[in-house]
Amino acid sequence: MKYNSIKLTTAQFAKLHNVNKRTLHYYDEIGLFSPLAKGENGYRYYDLSQSLDFEYIRMLKELHMSIGEIQQYINHPTPKKFLSIVDAKEFEIDREIKKLIYVKKAIQMKKKQIEITTNLQEKTIEIVDCEEEKLSFLPYDFCDDDIFSAFSYIKNAWGVEQIRMGVGAMISVEKILDNDFSKYDGIYTGALHSVPTKHIFYRPKGKYISCYHKGEWNTLPNAYQKMISYANKKRLKLTGYAYEMGMNEFAIAKEEEYITRIMMKVEERS
Repeated sequence: MKYNSIKLTTAQFAKLHNVNKRTLHYYDEIGLFSPLAKGENGYRYYDLSQSLDFEYIRMLKELHMSIGEIQQYINHPTPKKFLSIVDAKEFEIDREIKKLIYVKKAIQMKKKQIEITTNLQEKTIEIVDCEEEKLSFLPYDFCDDDIFSAFSYIKNAWGVEQIRMGVGAMISVEKILDNDFSKYDGIYTGALHSVPTKHIFYRPKGKYISCYHKGEWNTLPNAYQKMISYANKKRLKLTGYAYEMGMNEFAIAKEEEYITRIMMKVEERS
């Protein structure tokens, strides 16, 4: 494509590319990108034909290349160098896309949870059908109050992407029926990607009794008693584990507003 020479002032060129004039002045000062022509009035002008080069520089900057790295390439451009940059940046872009996909999943899940808690009615116990779900599981009994050690333990095993999906707790039905909440069996989260087999747990498909409990964590035994009574009235047998998951921890100001969803698998009594 052939370009006609069209001279633009710094202000015009900045407006065309939606950048600040100070950015163009800075690039000119360091020799990264300078006006192409000088007028009879002494003013320096950019040429419209420079627009594509400028956008390539902006693209490299958006790919997190430093000014020094860009300048080094601009001063000595070669196809080999360009391909090397592209290969490296493609890898970084793919990694960033994967990270953003995890972030999107996390915020979509949290949005759904917040919407559920916002629309909760007084009747908070019900029977729901659940498909089998792949979980990441870690044994943890909550006896240690060292929050730093606990978070480090979880982060090293799962990574921050898994943590952002929410961390729930599991306790056996046997302990619940004995009213023993002194030692939980572990913590879990929805599996985002491949994790070591030893950390995988499948929550069984079936019917679950579900309860949304509002209040601090130490008030959860009250919710379990209501669920046990509900199951007995319905002639249902509790099996396996109880799955606790906080629903609104990032959207409340007081602990007493905290809502926990509890789920326990049930079977009809013979």
